[in-house]
Amino acid sequence: MAGVRFDKYEGLGNDFVVVEERGPLDERRVVEICDRHFGVGADGVLVVAPPRSAGARATMIVENADGSRPEMCGNGLRCVALHLARRDGEDRAEYVVDTDAGPRRCAVERQGDAASVLIDMGRAVSAGEHRVSFEGTEYQFSRISVGNPHAITFSGIPGLAVIDRLGPEISRQIPGGTNVEFVAARGPRQFDLVVWERGVGRTMACGTGAVATAAALGLAGHAPLGESLEIHLPGGALEVTVASGTLETRLRGPARRVFSGELP
Repeated sequence: MAGVRFDKYEGLGNDFVVVEERGPLDERRVVEICDRHFGVGADGVLVVAPPRSAGARATMIVENADGSRPEMCGNGLRCVALHLARRDGEDRAEYVVDTDAGPRRCAVERQGDAASVLIDMGRAVSAGEHRVSFEGTEYQFSRISVGNPHAITFSGIPGLAVIDRLGPEISRQIPGGTNVEFVAARGPRQFDLVVWERGVGRTMACGTGAVATAAALGLAGHAPLGESLEIHLPGGALEVTVASGTLETRLRGPARRVFSGELP
């Protein structure tokens, strides 16, 4: 019996197994694939399925390492856009990709197995504030949705051990869970960011987290709206623009195919 072909991709170290199927994989299968000791190893599986809407090239279904299904993934979408360009043999291409958060437009500039991808990420929406006292420290989080939920604090970046405890605690307190972002200013229009992702844990990078953070910074007056911001994550930098007034967002960053293989 033939196995399932897959491609391993990464966007700033946020890594994914990409498969082409008609629908989502079984939750247990996803967990097995993402296991870094007994499987391929990944932050999630990206299923490239047939398009849902007119004019779309494909649908991206995101499945986290724990088998849960988030609405959207910015780094993952860059990887899917590169995957489509490779399949189509295009060095420059524009695609509309359907997601659980709606269709997203992608522009790919490819060189072999690597690419720079610009994505229209949709409108950022404020969902209020969330305050918490944790281990003797008060934190205030700005809640922003960019198709999936985020909670961002400007209190600086604590130690990673604190993030690994505080991230899941904040996520548990918000119905449906949330990604959690810790941001610190680096320089003019430059910010450092560490993200704890719902369903995955702390990751090297998070595209939607960078976008939500840029929107929160702009709304709070910590950064200009309408200008490009450089968001530095552990895996590298992403470029984000949040339009003044509409809060429409754009994300630019890299994607790279690492290797291909076959799942039994």
